Amino acid sequence: MFFRIGLSLLLLVGMSPICAQDALEIVKKADEKMRGKTSQAEMLFRTIRPTWSREMSVKAWLKGNDYAVILVLSPIKDKGVTFLKRKKEVWNWMPTLERSIKLPPSMMTQSWMGTDFTNDDLVKESSIVNDYNHSIIGDTTVQGRPCHKIQMLPKPEAAVVWGKLIVCIDKKDFIEMHSRFYDEDGILINTLTALEIKLMDGRLIPTRLEMVPADKKNQKTEIIYNKILFDRPIEDSFFTIEKMRNLK
Repeated sequence: MFFRIGLSLLLLVGMSPICAQDALEIVKKADEKMRGKTSQAEMLFRTIRPTWSREMSVKAWLKGNDYAVILVLSPIKDKGVTFLKRKKEVWNWMPTLERSIKLPPSMMTQSWMGTDFTNDDLVKESSIVNDYNHSIIGDTTVQGRPCHKIQMLPKPEAAVVWGKLIVCIDKKDFIEMHSRFYDEDGILINTLTALEIKLMDGRLIPTRLEMVPADKKNQKTEIIYNKILFDRPIEDSFFTIEKMRNLK
C-alpha cells in the first residue's frame, strides 16, 4: 500500500512540470486567438438590468499585451470617452471635462462604463498568460465542444484583480468557451460564456460574449462583435495620450 501511494506521488511530481507547461501553452494559444499580433474591432455592449437595458458602441485597437485603445462611439452622452493602455499604465480621456486621468490599480476592479465587465477585463492591465500559474484540473464539454478545464492562480508578486480563475478552453480550436472569476476568498463573482462562434477575418472566434454576475439576479452584459480585423499593422505611436485625446 505504501509503495503504491509513494509511486503515485512520484508520478504526480514527475508529471506536474509537463502538465503546467501544457496548461500555459493552451492559455497562450487561446489568448492569441482573440488578440492576434494586432486587432481592430467594432463592438456593441448591451447591459441588461431587471428594469432597463442600455447599448453602447465602441471601437477598439489592440497590439500585443502592452497596448490598447478603446473609443466609445455612442450613446451621444458618452461619445469620445477613450481608454488607453500603455504597458502597465491605464489612462482615461473624458471629452466633456477635457481631462485625461491616469487610473490607479485600485480602479481595475471597478465596473467599466457601468457594465458587468471590470476595467481590467477590458484594458487588460493584468495578463492571464504572465500573471498567473496554470494547471489542467480536468476535462469537460461546453456547447458540445470537448475542453480543457484550467485553473489559474495569481503569482505571489502579481497585482491582479482575481483570486482564481477556472477557464474551459476548446481542445481543437483553442476558444475560451467558459470562464469563472473568483475573489481572494474563493467566492464566485462573475461567469463569462462564449457564444455564436463564427469565422471573422479568417479566425473561428466567439462573436458574442456574455458576462453574468453571480449575486445579481436578472443582470448581465453582452459584447457583440460586429467586425474584427487581425494582424493589420498599427504603429506604437498610435497608443499615446495625445492620440487618445484627438481620436475620432
